[in-house]
Amino acid sequence: MRILFVGDVVGNIGQDMIHEYLPQLKRDLKPQVTIVNGENSTPVGRGISQNIYKQLLKDGADVVTMGNHTWDNAELYDFIGSAKRLVRPANFPGNAPGQGWTKVKVNQQTLAVVNMQGRVFMNPMDDPFAKMQSLLPELDTDFVFVDFHAETTSEKRAFAMRYDGQLSAVVGTHTHVQTSDAQVLAGGTAFMTEAGMTGPADSVLGMQADSVIERFENQRPTRYTVQEVGPGLLSGAVLDLNDKTGHASSIHPILISPQHPYQA
Repeated sequence: MRILFVGDVVGNIGQDMIHEYLPQLKRDLKPQVTIVNGENSTPVGRGISQNIYKQLLKDGADVVTMGNHTWDNAELYDFIGSAKRLVRPANFPGNAPGQGWTKVKVNQQTLAVVNMQGRVFMNPMDDPFAKMQSLLPELDTDFVFVDFHAETTSEKRAFAMRYDGQLSAVVGTHTHVQTSDAQVLAGGTAFMTEAGMTGPADSVLGMQADSVIERFENQRPTRYTVQEVGPGLLSGAVLDLNDKTGHASSIHPILISPQHPYQA
């Protein structure tokens, strides 16, 4: 089973990169399942709308994952109950709307796609480690992909190593800068600390640089605005799973940018 995962889509440029390159990647890589993180995909870089969700599916996503900006666009409440291929973090406290995982049928196998959010330097959440443990019997499949949306590298890696051999893959999102540590852990779980973002290349994590620089220099609240002009980048990973065990056999980063033009 081959999975294509694309990191946080940011703003209009991120949407444009998906529209242009995701069909090409699917044609050339031939994944059985394509997963896209859409939690920053609105023009203001926070949350998702129904139209964007539908467009991501139309462009080739099979599942759309979210993160800490899940609820930032209030429109989500109007459609999350019927969005069967949208998953928000499974460890949101209380009776949160929507679903924290979904399943995709792939020939004779079933892939569970889980969204989980970290707690270090993030808003209060239920324990992702305990939540994953309680979910495993319910998922009832050896093929489990986790988008772990978290701030710190240590929490992401600790989670992957805790469930090494029990999960097919743990790929991190949220920090928007792709890491170079893609590997298959000893127990057979594919891991990558951060998939990276899909959005404006000439920016600070998708935002206009001037506003971010001003915040650092003056230490005063600043309104961040998504960078709306200039080139884009697309970041993610492609991974292969053993069809018999669900363990990963490989994981490789994907990066399309002005410095790394797409080559079929």
